[in-house]
Amino acid sequence: MIEKAPFGRTGHHSTRALFGAAALGAMKQEKADQVLDLLLEFGINHIDTAASYGDSELRVGPWMKQHRKEFFLATKTGDRTYAGARDSVQRSLDRLCVDQLDLIQLHNLVDEEEWRTAMGPGGALEALIEARERGWVRFIGVTGHGTRVAAMHIRSLAHFACDSVLLPLNYTMLTLPQYAADFERLMTICRENEVAVQTIKSIARRRWGDSTERRFSWYEPLRDAEAIRRAVHFVLGRSGIFLNTSSDATLLRTTLEAASKDAPLPPDEAMQEDVSRFEIQRLFEPGVFEGVS
Repeated sequence: MIEKAPFGRTGHHSTRALFGAAALGAMKQEKADQVLDLLLEFGINHIDTAASYGDSELRVGPWMKQHRKEFFLATKTGDRTYAGARDSVQRSLDRLCVDQLDLIQLHNLVDEEEWRTAMGPGGALEALIEARERGWVRFIGVTGHGTRVAAMHIRSLAHFACDSVLLPLNYTMLTLPQYAADFERLMTICRENEVAVQTIKSIARRRWGDSTERRFSWYEPLRDAEAIRRAVHFVLGRSGIFLNTSSDATLLRTTLEAASKDAPLPPDEAMQEDVSRFEIQRLFEPGVFEGVS
C-alpha cells in the first residue's frame, strides 16, 4: 500500500500519491469508473480535480455518491473575481454531487495582475473565505505552473494562510538554480506553518514535438517503467511532499505501482542518465515557456 502522511494541518492523512483527476476530463463515465476503481485497489484516498478539467468533475461526481467518505476531495477555480469564484464553487459542488469540498484551490495563480485581482478587494479569495464560513469548503489552497510559481506561492502565503500549495517538481526543474532556491525556501515556509505541498509533472518528459503519438496530456510523459519509478521516487524520496498523478490515465497503474514501493531518493547519476537516454527537457523555461500549451 502507498504510505500516508499528514496533509498539512488539515487533520487528514492522505496517501502520498494523490489522484490527478484531469485524467478523466475527456472520458465517458464507464471508462472513468474503471479508472476510479483503480484508486480503491491501491488505497488512494485523495482526489484532486478542477473546474477547468473538461468533464472531470462530472465523471467524479456519480462515483462520489458511493465513495465520498473514503476520499479527501479537492477542486480548483480559475476565476479571479468574487462573483466568478463564488459561482465556480457552487457549480463544482453540483457537478461533484457533494455538499462540501475538502479543499478549494485558486488555480494557477502566478500572473501578477491576476494575483492582485484574486487577492484584492472583491477578489476570488473573498469568495473562498465566505465559502469556508458557509461550510461549503473546509480548506483553501493555491496552485501554479511555470518557473515563478514557487516565489509567487511564498507571496500568497505571506498574504493569506493557505492550507496547501501545488507546483511542479521533477529532476530537470531543479536544475534551474532560481527555481530550486525558491522551491527550497517555499518548503521551509510550508514545514514551519504545516502547509501541505503537492507536486505535479513528476513523470514529464518534454513538450510535444512533431510526434503523431496519441496524446492524453498537454506534455509528453515518460513511458519506460523504470524511468517512471525513478521519477516518482525523486519526488517521494523527499519527506513531506505529495505527488499528483499524471493526466495520462494509461500511466496511472505504473505510477501507483512505483509509489507503492520504498522510495529512496535516486542517485543523481541515475537521473542524469535518464535525462540523456530519454531526452528529457524542462517543461518550463524562464521567459520562454511559462504556461501550459
